Amino acid sequence: METRDAFQPRILVIDDEEDFYLLLRRELVFAGYTETAHVADPRQALATFEAYRPDLVAVDLAMSYMDGFEVIRALRDRISRDEFLPILVLTGNGGQHVRTRALECGAMDYVTKSDDFTETLLRVGNLLHTRRLYCENKWQREELERRVLERTQELEDTQREILERLALAAEFRDDDTGEHTRRVGFLSEEIAKAAGLDPVYARHIGMAALLHDLGKIGVPDGILRKPGKLTAYEFENVKAHTWVGSQILGNSRVSLLRLAEEIALTHHERWDGAGYPTGLKGEEIPMSGRIVALADVFDALTHRRPYKHPWPLSRAMLEIQKQSGHQFDPNIVEAFLRLDWSKLELEDERIPEPFGERRAA
Repeated sequence: METRDAFQPRILVIDDEEDFYLLLRRELVFAGYTETAHVADPRQALATFEAYRPDLVAVDLAMSYMDGFEVIRALRDRISRDEFLPILVLTGNGGQHVRTRALECGAMDYVTKSDDFTETLLRVGNLLHTRRLYCENKWQREELERRVLERTQELEDTQREILERLALAAEFRDDDTGEHTRRVGFLSEEIAKAAGLDPVYARHIGMAALLHDLGKIGVPDGILRKPGKLTAYEFENVKAHTWVGSQILGNSRVSLLRLAEEIALTHHERWDGAGYPTGLKGEEIPMSGRIVALADVFDALTHRRPYKHPWPLSRAMLEIQKQSGHQFDPNIVEAFLRLDWSKLELEDERIPEPFGERRAA
């Protein structure tokens, strides 16, 4: 289909009378329609139609092997219902019943063959004018859709950059590389997709997960970066980051930030109800929180932290499986285990045991 800037209509003539086609083609070219193709054997009509992609098809009704009615029906089966691609009937039989039957089969217009092509050219011109308007309208819709998609992508990229920069304000205090939030966001989206969630919602979970630890901005450095076991008081300070994060993100009119608030508050809840801050259990925990909980723990296990070396992948996987039904939603664990591990980013160094006691935060 041509664009509005270069509409050069293609006409396909299906007629087993070679002499008539040559006369018709001469008149079409003289009228400015230079792109024409001819099929003399109607059995080849569909193949030529698919290859040529015409803007108008002219069909004779009385042909050998297949009559024009069969050809029109076959063509209509190949043309989508929302596309305007006109079929013009050319025939020597001008009876009303023939005209009616042709229109019922799917023809758009009808003209009787004669040596005077004036009426034929007028009908061709009218049909192609409508075809051009259809093409221009379709082009404009596609262009508008393209621009909307570009603007939507630009807006989403901007939102992601803002979230990443905001997350770094807290993450740089706990992770020298600032990569933990990005990895958790990526893994959360992958788990959400593997769990069968809507791809758009999965992407939004991945973006909102960037802010899961935003509340750590309110936790003292001495506690966040402590290499040894935390005291009970220190651990209570760390646990408070869920409330702090939800307060920072709370009461937003932006759906993405509301999702981030939900994740910040619930990503340390446990499936068995032994988590914090409120001890939610099972499906009381939002799906987003259940997904990010697993992604957060897995990333902490497989990457260096102030209190531990990275665990080997095999050990981390066994730990995730072990916690299915306890710390994690079993369905989320199953989705996690179906992931393509070639996409995951893990540190090269592998040390079997952590050098400090693990902590829940």
